[in-house]
Amino acid sequence: MTQQSAPVNGRPSAGARLALPLSGEEQARADLYALLSRLLLAPPDAGLLEALAASDPILAQGEDLALEQAWEQLTLASGVMDPQAVADEFDALFISIGTPPVNPYASRYLSGFMNDAPLAALRADLAHLKLARVGGVGEFEDHLGALCETMRVLIAGGPGIARQPLARQQQFFEAHIGPWYARGVADIAAAEGANYYRLVARLAGAFLAIEAEAFVVGEETDD
Repeated sequence: MTQQSAPVNGRPSAGARLALPLSGEEQARADLYALLSRLLLAPPDAGLLEALAASDPILAQGEDLALEQAWEQLTLASGVMDPQAVADEFDALFISIGTPPVNPYASRYLSGFMNDAPLAALRADLAHLKLARVGGVGEFEDHLGALCETMRVLIAGGPGIARQPLARQQQFFEAHIGPWYARGVADIAAAEGANYYRLVARLAGAFLAIEAEAFVVGEETDD
């Protein structure tokens, strides 16, 4: 996990109310963001590959069919992939010596430079939410995997941070993910040697496209 809350006090106040369970839809959103964060920040181990291979299908309709198909392809591949092969692929794509073939950071896509103004804007937004980068983590906060983890926290909440309303989720998504994710996942999918991660990119692209569309539709409904 690249982002974490920074609670002032580890215990809820005496007047704190217990949060109701997430709806099925919101839990599914949080779970998909959590999975994408995990896969984009580190290669899956044998246990995660096995869990994915045994996962139930996603049943979707209409425009969500791309997500259903991407999920099916990823889970099928997870059942046959060797964990070491996936780890080697991850290293070749994201951690190779010199400049890796793929750098899924918002600053690179939005300004053309790593660690640039978009990262500073993101850090200000995270500070407002009382979220910060975990000490010792190598990836910067604008890595796509870290941004997915932040979205999970905004949806589900976490230690020291309450669930955020849909409007706040939309604001964060449209500011820090929406403008560049499509190019980022396309680069992952097209990278030489992308095999398993081509499918991860396809899943990410399908899910994030649904998120972007849902926010727009919700905004139109509110008008």
